[in-house]
Amino acid sequence: MDNMWHSISLLVGGLGLFLLGMGMMTDGLKLAAGPALHNILSQATRTRWHALGSGALITAMVQSSTAVGVAAIGFVNAGLLGLAPAVWVVFGANVGTTMTSWIVALVGLKFSVETLALPLVGLGALMRLTGDHQRRGAIGTALAGFGLLFMGIGLLQQAFVGLGDQISLPQGTDALSVLAQLGIGLLMTVLMQSSSAAMTITLAAAQSGLIGPQGAAAVVIGANIGSAVTTALAGIGATPNARRTAAAHVLFNLLTGVVALMLLPWLIAALSAVREALELPPDPATTLALFHTIFNLLGVLLMWPLADHLTRWLLQRFRAREEDEAQPRFLDNNVLAVPTLALDALGSEVTRFGQLCVRMARAALGGATAAELATDQAVMTQLDAAVEAFVERMGRSALSARGSERLAELLRIQRYYETCASQALAAAPLQLPSTADAALMEHHQAFVAATQALLSAHDEPTPAGTALDPQAMEARYQALKAAVLAAAASGLLPLADMETLLGRYSALRRAVQQALKARTRLHAQTAP
Repeated sequence: MDNMWHSISLLVGGLGLFLLGMGMMTDGLKLAAGPALHNILSQATRTRWHALGSGALITAMVQSSTAVGVAAIGFVNAGLLGLAPAVWVVFGANVGTTMTSWIVALVGLKFSVETLALPLVGLGALMRLTGDHQRRGAIGTALAGFGLLFMGIGLLQQAFVGLGDQISLPQGTDALSVLAQLGIGLLMTVLMQSSSAAMTITLAAAQSGLIGPQGAAAVVIGANIGSAVTTALAGIGATPNARRTAAAHVLFNLLTGVVALMLLPWLIAALSAVREALELPPDPATTLALFHTIFNLLGVLLMWPLADHLTRWLLQRFRAREEDEAQPRFLDNNVLAVPTLALDALGSEVTRFGQLCVRMARAALGGATAAELATDQAVMTQLDAAVEAFVERMGRSALSARGSERLAELLRIQRYYETCASQALAAAPLQLPSTADAALMEHHQAFVAATQALLSAHDEPTPAGTALDPQAMEARYQALKAAVLAAAASGLLPLADMETLLGRYSALRRAVQQALKARTRLHAQTAP
C-alpha cells in the first residue's frame, strides 16, 4: 500500500511539474519569439504550403498549438489573414505539436534528471532574475520551464515503474478495449486541458511497459480528439472568425481520429518499417512519437482535397453574431494570451467603433433626430463596455514598454470617438427653423457641405500619419455663427432658436474635430 501511495504521489507531482514547466516554457518562448511569430504568420498567406509550414514551424518554436491557433484567429480578425490560410496554419500547428512527443521520447526519457533538468532550472532562473522585462528574461523563463518539464517527466517515469506491478491498463485489440483506450486519452486531455501532458503520460506508460504499442496509439488518438473538445470550448462566445477556426480544428481532429482508428492495426504494423528506415531507436516511446507525427500528417493528406469546400462552408456559419453591430467583431478572449495580438484586436475594434461614431455624426448632419440615433447610441454604449472589459482582462503586466504606450494611445483614441458620438447626439437634429432667411440657409448649406466632406474622408485610406485639414469647416462655421447672430439681432430668428442652433453647430463641429484627432492618431499607429 505504501508503494502504491508513493507511486501515485510521484505521478501527481510529476504531472504538476510537467504542466508548470510547459506553461513557463510556452510563456517564455511566446514572449521571446513574439516578433518572429508575428512576422512569420503575416507572410503565411501566399500558398497552402507556406501556411502549413508556418503553423508547424511556430508551434515547434513556442511549443503551443493553442498559441498558434490564437495567433491565426487574431490575424483573421485583424484582416491580415484570410480564413483559408488560417485553416492551414491550424493544420500545420497540429503537425508542429508532435515536436513535444519527440522531445519527450528522444531526450526526456533518455537522460537523468540531474544531468539535464537541474542545470536548466538554475540557468533559467539566473537569466530571469537578471533580465526581467527583457528578452533574456523571457528566454530564462523558457529554460527554467524546460528544466521543470524534464523533472516532471522523470517523476512520471519513476511513478509508472512503481505502478507496473500494481495496476493494469486496457491491453486488448477488441472493440471494447480500444474504446476504453480512446476514452483514457480523451479524458486525460479534457481534464488537464493539455494534449501534451496526455501524450507525455502515454509515452512514459508505454516506455515502462504498462501499455502495448497499439493500445498506446489508441490513447494518442483519444488525446487528439480530446484537444478538439478543448478547442470547441475555447470557441464558445468567441468572435465568428474564432469559432470558424475552432470548427476547422475540431473537424480536422475528428476526421483524422476516425480514419486513424480504422487503419490502426495497419499503421502500427507499418511503423516498424518506417522506424528502421529512419534508423530511430526501437523503444516504445520513439515508436509512439513516430505514430503521433504520421497520424497528423495523415490528417493533412485527408484535408488537402477537402479544405476549399470546408472553408466555403465555414464562411456561411456563425453569421448571426457578425450581423449584430453591438457585438464586438475582433475582441476575443483567446487572443489575450498574446499581448501583440490582443493590441491588434483592440485596434481593429476601436477602428470599427470610430466608423460607427462617424456614422452617427453624418446622420445628425443629415437631420436625424435624437430618437433616430438612439439605436446607434445603444450600440456605442455596448461596444464601449466590451472594449473596457477587454482591456481589464488584458495582462497589462506582461506588456512591453512599447505595448503599454500603444495601449494608452488606443484608449485615448477610443475616448476621442466616445466624445464624437456624444456630441453627434447633442447636435441632432441639425435643422434650420422655417423662419430662416436665404442668407442663413446659404451659410448652413456651406457648413454642412464642408463638414460632410471631412466625415466622408474619415474612412478613406490615406498615407499613414496624414491629417485632414479642418480649416475649411472652421471658416464655414465662423461665417455661419456670425449669420445666426445677425439673424437673431435683426429679429429674423427667435433668441431661443439662436441658442439651440449655436449649441448644435458647436456640438457637431466638436464631434468632427474629435473624429479627426482620433483618425490621425490611429493612422499614425500603422506608420512604419
